[in-house]
Amino acid sequence: MPIETPFDRYEGEVLPEWIDGNGHMNLAYYVVLFDYGTDAIFEALGFGHAYRLASGCGSFAVESHTLYERELLVGARVRVRSWVLGADSKRLHLAHEMVRIADGARAAAQELKYLHVDLTQRRVVPFPESLRSNVAEAAAEHEAAGRPDWVGRKIALP
Repeated sequence: MPIETPFDRYEGEVLPEWIDGNGHMNLAYYVVLFDYGTDAIFEALGFGHAYRLASGCGSFAVESHTLYERELLVGARVRVRSWVLGADSKRLHLAHEMVRIADGARAAAQELKYLHVDLTQRRVVPFPESLRSNVAEAAAEHEAAGRPDWVGRKIALP
């Protein structure tokens, strides 16, 4: 199942209600837009809403790191580019970049780790083989294209 590298099918717009007291998009809404990007790549991998309904399984985010690089103002249009960085039998490692459509400047970046969860038992379970295969193929394609240089950063003072 070929998936473009980076995967970039989600576009969004900064809404007026997302603007904070500083006159730009509040940090929480960067995460909202990144989550919509996650939904888009999960759908492409066969891991979206229909999968959740049919299997009773979904994902839980268990770790994230977000870099806020440029402010976004009301009405700004953005595109989320995504990479599948890796996966094993139960975990998925993703990266996203949010770019302003008007000038192509990166506004933010996010790295996440997800667990595959049986939603009825609320327990981590292995991916089914078909999904594991889709994710592994996407991860291999994205690895071959090169990962973003900011992946793996940590928060620390110099």
